[in-house]
Amino acid sequence: MRPRALILIEGARTGNGLLYVQAAQRLGLHPITLSADPAQYDYLAEDGTGAIRVDTGDLGALIRECSRLLMTFEIAGIIGFAGLDESVNVTVGRLCRHFGLPGPSPASIEHCYDKFAQRRLLAQAGVSIPAYRVAANAREVVSAAAEIGLPVVLKPIVGSGSSGVRLCRDVDEVAEHTSYLLGGTHVWQCSPRILVEEYAQGPYCIANTMGNEVIGVAAGEFGPPPYFVFRETIFPAPLTDNEYKRIVQDSLSCLQALSLDWGPANIEFRRTKRGPVVIEVNPRISGAPDPQLIQLACGVDLITEHVKLAIGEELDLRKSHSQTAAARNLVPDCDGTLDWIEGASRAAAVPGIIEVKLYVEPKSPIVLKGDYRDWIGHIIAASPSAAQTAAILDRAVGLLDWSITPFPIPVS
Repeated sequence: MRPRALILIEGARTGNGLLYVQAAQRLGLHPITLSADPAQYDYLAEDGTGAIRVDTGDLGALIRECSRLLMTFEIAGIIGFAGLDESVNVTVGRLCRHFGLPGPSPASIEHCYDKFAQRRLLAQAGVSIPAYRVAANAREVVSAAAEIGLPVVLKPIVGSGSSGVRLCRDVDEVAEHTSYLLGGTHVWQCSPRILVEEYAQGPYCIANTMGNEVIGVAAGEFGPPPYFVFRETIFPAPLTDNEYKRIVQDSLSCLQALSLDWGPANIEFRRTKRGPVVIEVNPRISGAPDPQLIQLACGVDLITEHVKLAIGEELDLRKSHSQTAAARNLVPDCDGTLDWIEGASRAAAVPGIIEVKLYVEPKSPIVLKGDYRDWIGHIIAASPSAAQTAAILDRAVGLLDWSITPFPIPVS
């Protein structure tokens, strides 16, 4: 009998990859990662079975590789460990259809991937979203901003992780960011088009779903404007019963409007004076460390359940306990060379700390981008209450320290 394999297709940011490998192994599957560069994953050995080098942007190449693997393995399922990249799930959906396996609808994923198409479908379904326009050049951006009214948020029509997203509070900032997006610096994943969007003001929260079920709602906080760099996520969000019910109701409306009835998704909201406003629907599990927070807080392992869904097994989304889990992202405040970073072991020893993870080594260059790439690490804590979890995080973060030497200023 051939061993059963789970095929993992990498996305652009892949912080959940190890968790998928571990979930597959717990379920008795042989995980095989298909990657353009397997060496980037320190948890894999590129031995021809654990990881295989292939162009993951080439559907034909992926089909040929999976067909070759069928000579040795029974392919139980195919999953994209997308991190912050939905496009890989379009490819995964097509692969699943080719091989007759459970998987997401490519068309539904594409409707979400294109933020303009997503907003049109949500608006048609009566879902509350910010006012928006799409623009292809600077003149159209200025006109759209004037119609909507300042401040506005400018963002690429396709993208994730807040890359290229900025709050513009006046016409000069609109012109500046438009010039950045269209001037050749920003890396576009499609033909250049800019979404000009009303700035919906209010507390941020994110609903995590699997299929047609809302697992829970987290709250998030960003760093200072004009960028949207996540600083902290807490699960569950501090909501009243009515607020939670409204978020759940609106989340289900989004899933129905976008035909997202298979697999995980996360739905971003702003809780405004007029009620919840949907900022974005992402047809994927949230990037790390959010899945860990959900499991710590309520016992639901979304990644394991996603694997079970992909291989046709029955899901178990029942909550086994209730506590508060939170993650604080470590973000430097300037560019330069990281001289040293210390205190991780002391922070990890604080009671209630689950994980202290650093992404960078001393002597690494730090260049702030205004998105998720600014993170240099994170700390996770869990306890029976929100106040206690916050205090644990504060204590642990206070034990960390680092030094950055600014880059020398070029002499003209």
